[in-house]
Amino acid sequence: MSSTWGEHIRISIFGGSHTEAIGVNMDGLPAGEAIDWEQVLAQMARRAPGQDPTATRRKEPDQPQVLCGLLDGVTTGAPLCAIIVNQNQRSKDYEGLRVRPRPSHADYTAYVKYGNHHDVRGGGHFSGRLTAPLVFAGAVARQILSRRGIQVASHVASIGEVEDTPFDPVNVPAELMERLSKAYFPVIQKDAKEKMREVIEAARMDCDSVGGTVECVVTGLPVGAGNPMFDGVENKIASLCFGIPALKGIEFGSGFAGSRRRGSENNDPFYYDESGRVKTRTNHSGGIQGGITNGMPLMFRSAFKPTASIAQEQDTVDLTTGETVKLVIKGRHDPCIVPRAAVAVEAAASVAVLELLAESGLL
Repeated sequence: MSSTWGEHIRISIFGGSHTEAIGVNMDGLPAGEAIDWEQVLAQMARRAPGQDPTATRRKEPDQPQVLCGLLDGVTTGAPLCAIIVNQNQRSKDYEGLRVRPRPSHADYTAYVKYGNHHDVRGGGHFSGRLTAPLVFAGAVARQILSRRGIQVASHVASIGEVEDTPFDPVNVPAELMERLSKAYFPVIQKDAKEKMREVIEAARMDCDSVGGTVECVVTGLPVGAGNPMFDGVENKIASLCFGIPALKGIEFGSGFAGSRRRGSENNDPFYYDESGRVKTRTNHSGGIQGGITNGMPLMFRSAFKPTASIAQEQDTVDLTTGETVKLVIKGRHDPCIVPRAAVAVEAAASVAVLELLAESGLL
């Protein structure tokens, strides 16, 4: 299984949903970076399960334990390794799923690829539980970025058909980003959250689930990070974001909407601001041109499918008998993962941006 990402800032995520622990190893971090532990824990709490009626009832404290790489709260330059002990597993809920794969899960593909040796408990290494160590890595990365004037934030842009107010693509207030980057279930328009909760609760009561989107922004980036072709900003961010389970699509700037416009509508005119810096009056490019940052806010949206684990009876197959059978999934599952996924998207963006700066000599 490939669970290592990056060339200059390398992360390796290990463990599974029901193993003794999960964790991450971060290599290539600059030495001498102070890491505020309270800020790390605050980011972990945003992802932690069991804190909202619309989330899974599985409770995990998600308290990381650093094994190496930090000394007196400062990075040493050596690999930084942290683990998170799993404490609230119910493995018996997954008995029988090895040969009766859950629809839209990785059970069947893993069964074929790994010769039925994969860990099916809680989804094993395919589980959303593995976003916890990703969030830890992001919590470290975003502190390093913050010292360089770079902010990362996101909000739940939609749940089902309910939408939040989008970011202003040209000017994102630092105060708004600060508020969102500390919130569980972050939204710009506060009344949107209650409407979204109603949609999630309706799905839960129907033993069903619902998907949504997360909009993420990065501000304070210098001009010139990234590369054309295969090592561009979009490539880096997308490759890491697709490591988040259930993320099925990503678009930058105007994205797919831009395909319905004319060039005169979608182009971003340049101008000099009062400080003599080159900026664009619009930001349909999402802060990226030719795979390289242009100094405007970097903006992208991620689409999440509905949670595949639902309590309704579904059709599947028995891989031992060759029969079509009925399946009712047991266990504790989110009717919507999007509120908890927002911080994982921010984490992926933070690590990817740190990698981009390192490879461009801008760190």
